Amino acid sequence: MPVTQKLRCVIERLAAHGERVYTLALRPERPVPRFRAGQFLHLALDPYDPSGFWPESRVFSIASPPAQRDTVRITYAVHGRFTARMESDLVEGREVWIKMPYGDFVVDSRADVVLFAGGTGVTAFTAFLEGLTPADHQSVTLAYGARTNSLLIYRDVVERCAQRLPSLDVSYFVEQDGANDPPALNSGRVSVEAVWPRVRRPFDTTYYISGPPPMLRTIGQDLRGRNIAPEAIHIDAWE
Repeated sequence: MPVTQKLRCVIERLAAHGERVYTLALRPERPVPRFRAGQFLHLALDPYDPSGFWPESRVFSIASPPAQRDTVRITYAVHGRFTARMESDLVEGREVWIKMPYGDFVVDSRADVVLFAGGTGVTAFTAFLEGLTPADHQSVTLAYGARTNSLLIYRDVVERCAQRLPSLDVSYFVEQDGANDPPALNSGRVSVEAVWPRVRRPFDTTYYISGPPPMLRTIGQDLRGRNIAPEAIHIDAWE
């Protein structure tokens, strides 16, 4: 198991995606400890004094792949006081602190899997997807949804993965249709019903859900209602 480390970081890039959703690329003072795809970090905005206590922080999925240890990427939506402070205070060049790695929401790389991702919840899966190779023969089904097409902010990452991974099947969902949205998008929220016909062996598949709490509850209930075993359902519920 990797040892948790505390690292000072500089915000190298800050991207605003609209509707109060942001991505940060953090440059750590040294390479981050080895971590597994699906793990998360704690982000603190106030300085950390090693002789004192760790400051107030919040957890975020590590969206960058484990092989990329000199930059760490996270994405967040503004919900609550801490992320509102991030929105108002963070700029490129500012220092923040992270401690990592944490968590066991790690996708099984041997089994067929279905990944349900809502909004910024997709960051729990991006590192896993980017780490796959054409030699991996497991079936991977991704259902990725957001409020609008423009908030499918990791679509470019997913498309690059899909181009080199014949076993990756992707469906996109948007809750609010736009006049210029491509026809390949599904209208509405991510749902088990929409994805179910695409799952080759539903009772020999493992399911992972990451997104807003209502989505976690709805999809989890639907899977259980279809007699999917509880141990085959994994929910990223640290928020």
